[in-house]
Amino acid sequence: MRSFASSLLAIALLAVVPAPFAAAAQTCTSVPFVSGTEGYHTFRIPAVVRAASGEVLAFAEGRVESAGDTGAIRVVLRRSDDGGCTWGPLSVVSDNGDATAGNPAPVVLPGGDVVLLTTRNGRVTEREIMTGAVSPADSRRVFVQRSSDDGRTWTPEREITSVAKRPDWRWYATGPGHAIVLRHGPHDGRIVVPANHSAAPPAGSTDLGTEAKYYGGHSLISDDGGRTWRIGFSEDRADVDVASNETTVAQLPDGRLYFNSRNQGALAGRVDATSTDGGSTLTAPYRPQPTLSGPRVQGSVLQTVRPDLLLFSGPANPTARRSMAVRASSDQGRTWRQVHLLSDHPAAYSDLVQLGGSTVGLLYETGVSGSYETITFTRIPMRALAQP
Repeated sequence: MRSFASSLLAIALLAVVPAPFAAAAQTCTSVPFVSGTEGYHTFRIPAVVRAASGEVLAFAEGRVESAGDTGAIRVVLRRSDDGGCTWGPLSVVSDNGDATAGNPAPVVLPGGDVVLLTTRNGRVTEREIMTGAVSPADSRRVFVQRSSDDGRTWTPEREITSVAKRPDWRWYATGPGHAIVLRHGPHDGRIVVPANHSAAPPAGSTDLGTEAKYYGGHSLISDDGGRTWRIGFSEDRADVDVASNETTVAQLPDGRLYFNSRNQGALAGRVDATSTDGGSTLTAPYRPQPTLSGPRVQGSVLQTVRPDLLLFSGPANPTARRSMAVRASSDQGRTWRQVHLLSDHPAAYSDLVQLGGSTVGLLYETGVSGSYETITFTRIPMRALAQP
């Protein structure tokens, strides 16, 4: 781990000074985040968007004390002006002192502003939150902020918990990964943020609240550019087989929204659903997606500029967090096929971004000995992902 991180740090340091933007046309792989550097034990939870200027913004959690989900965690950012081949210096976007700020869910608005949702909690564990053993101040709380200069500066975090989280929800997470703005249809301009939660057990139950059946996916919606928010659909069905969790979303060419989620239920794998009303409701409950295999892990979906090319990123190994791959669907998410295997190395969370008319980018956790040694970015030509 040490020698691997040291060599990647050398690569990362060479990438601090951006190259000319013309270099964006090339295929490249870079390492914007190396665990064990810059005062952080581990970098995790990637999210990526392309700003209106063309700059690529790579977000992550900078975990100060350990690789775990608890403790001092900050939302950090690197910016690239050459399509992700090199990266500028690291900056802190959201800091919660010795407690947690994380789960970045960024989105670029048509006017160019970047809106970022994050989730915070006190210095407590996920189990303590899910069992209801913490105060409201220490439980999961939802915040929003924005940048009008491609991520160089940010407004202070503004709390929206009262409208984004129901009183009986305990765990809560925005994203992680990019949110979307609807580009066509009756809800054109709407922001849709994929999110997830856990619910409290019903009165009289002997359950603790940590059981997988209490997980659910939901959406957050804003119709005024991120100024006001409301909850859209919510999956709350206490199913032992299907329990939607970390969620990702894409708008299909016909205007529907395609939601794809990690399944915490007994069936594991992926589950998916669609919405015909801009994320306010689902046309049917989440259902297993048998053509997407993989372990319990976050994933990302992206509707590319090609109407016939919807992408999914995530580990392809059916039981372990390794073998990061991109899979494609030409039938709007009904079936999937693997089109690009990056490596057989350990790998976990990821996020996809459209970089231009012929290229997509993938920001993902990977390493040699473990999944959390780096967050790596790679550019992939769309011709390598399309149906032969």
